[in-house]
Amino acid sequence: MRVAVVGAGGQVGAALVRALAGHAVLAWTRADFDLEDFRRGCDLIRASRPQIVILCAALVDVQRAERESDLAFRVNAIAPAIIARASREISARFVYISTDYVFDGDGGAPYDEWATTRPLSVYGRSKRAGEVETLSAHPESLVVRTSSVFGGPGRNFVNAIRQVALSGRNPRVVADEVSSPTYADDLANAISALLAATLGGVFHLTNEGECSRYELARAAIELSGIAANVDPITTAQFRRENPDSAPRPRHSALANLRARAVGVTLPPWRDALTRHLCTPAS
Repeated sequence: MRVAVVGAGGQVGAALVRALAGHAVLAWTRADFDLEDFRRGCDLIRASRPQIVILCAALVDVQRAERESDLAFRVNAIAPAIIARASREISARFVYISTDYVFDGDGGAPYDEWATTRPLSVYGRSKRAGEVETLSAHPESLVVRTSSVFGGPGRNFVNAIRQVALSGRNPRVVADEVSSPTYADDLANAISALLAATLGGVFHLTNEGECSRYELARAAIELSGIAANVDPITTAQFRRENPDSAPRPRHSALANLRARAVGVTLPPWRDALTRHLCTPAS
């Protein structure tokens, strides 16, 4: 298969390039395909004629999305819809990567694929709009919601916590926000499996289990063998200290019901974290 990965320089995109190594992969970074110039990107799709287009690129900075809402919706919703339509024009399948932030986090239990969405932030609203617009433009698209992704040497929560601890400081981490941490390599392998099964619609793909950000931070430090503590704080305390911070869901763990029903499963998050930390580049 000829597969275009848009956003191949990011942690999910890079993992997908590795997972799809048996195919003819077009690894497009921002230099090749900038979502702020999506019409040029669509021309690239039409000229290259891939059979699958996977959109990993997005504006994922939650705070920047709050400040620049027009940009967030242009990059996370309008561009994906137009790219999905261009993919449909050449009969290519389309994959849109979404987020647990489409939920408000008030349910108290993992969300399945049919749960009602109610995003709290501009980022969450723009990604939910991207889901809707993508499926409207290309109804056979695969929309993948994931959560708290880590992987590779780049910027992510796990790597940031380790850097703080290695500098000799104790990280201060919110203890009452719960999600389903996801290793980029496991996510990429699961997406590859869904593509092989020619499945579409909304799927949740996260590593099994859930934990708070504090528990994830503490596990990352313990498994790294770093002599540091993690100081837990509450969301309320964090908001008092950072009044301009974007709202985040309190319990946004995801249930991978549709994936499990077709035999696609991801390992437990702690196992995934161990493998990430054993990777030399991490």
